[in-house]
Formats: sequence, structure tokens, C-alpha cells
Amino acid sequence: MDIQFYGANCIVISTKQARFVFDDTLESLGAKSIVRDGDICLFTSAHPTPITQAKMCIDVPGEYEISGVNIRGLQSRGHTDGETERTAVMYKVSVGDVKVLITGHVYPKFSDAKLEDIGLVDIMFIPVGGHGYTLDPEGALQVIKQVEPKVVVPTHYADPALTYEVPQATLDEALKVIGMEPSETTKKLQYKPAEITTSTQLIVLEK
Repeated sequence: MDIQFYGANCIVISTKQARFVFDDTLESLGAKSIVRDGDICLFTSAHPTPITQAKMCIDVPGEYEISGVNIRGLQSRGHTDGETERTAVMYKVSVGDVKVLITGHVYPKFSDAKLEDIGLVDIMFIPVGGHGYTLDPEGALQVIKQVEPKVVVPTHYADPALTYEVPQATLDEALKVIGMEPSETTKKLQYKPAEITTSTQLIVLEK
């Protein structure tokens, strides 16, 4: 399994059998879509626009078994939702023994039931840009403390190649608030459990 980051919340998980693309909203931000023919596309919020080259598109909660990968879409409260609204979807992706959580634009306070539903997490992707657009660094830190993943990868921060509706915090600004130093900066994440310590590590994925 390889994991790559393309800016905003766009993450790609590649296995020998399939390529899973999460939150490719890059065209709406002034960049090019990275979807290829046959990709499985997943979105953490409603995405009514069809993606013709994708093999499958998912933007709703549910359980999916695709090319040997188990995916659970967890209905969640979005970061701007009212107390009873649930417009976001988090994805728990299981590739072999590795558990990956794609959070998206969620409200940062999870219930005990939600945390139980999430369970153990090896790698968690979480936005940090803030300013009302998505989770801010304080909210991201709150989620990190609740989920306690082995590895955290920040997403959705300021990027000169993307035009956000609302300016986003820079990665450096966000990490100062979160209070974590990157243990590694890489273009492709290949998770190796034997190299992970007992404390949560922060890894920066370069585009």
C-alpha cells in the first residue's frame, strides 16, 4: 500500500489491485483532477457531479468491500453542521492490518459512540487550515487527542497552487498550534508498523 497527497483533502491510496481517490475537488480549486480511468472515488461530503472515468463513486455512509479493501463510511457531523445535522462522511479504510482514517471537514468533538465506531487507527488524515472552511489547528488537535492514531498526516492548508474560497493557515502556522514536529517528510507514505513508536507521530506528505 502506497499513500500520496495532492493538496486540499485529496489523498490517494494505491494497492496492487486498485487505486482509491479521496476528495478530489482539485478542479474547483483551480488545479487538475488526478482521477484516472478505473479509479474508485470517495468524497467526505455530497458530490453530485458525476466522474465518468471512475469505476465507482461513493459519498454516503455504508460498508464496502472493493478489490480486497474494506471501507466503512461513517456518517458524521460536519464542522458547520447544527447539533442534529450529519452531512459529513469519515472513511475507515482497512488494507490488510493497516487502518486508515480519512476525516474530512468534521466537527471536532466526537461522542463516545463515534470513537468506539472508529476504533483503532494507524494513520489519520486531518485538515488543519481553519478560518471556517474546515477544521482549524485547535480542532485538529482535539481530534488527534480523542482518536490517538499512531500517525497523523495534516491536510488542507495554504497552497500556492490552489485557490481557496477562504485563505487557509500555512502548515507551519498549524503545526505550531498543534505542537508537533514532523518525524518525517516524504512524497509517498509506505506504512511500516515496526518503525512506529508508542507515541503519535506526525508525517508531512509532500505533493
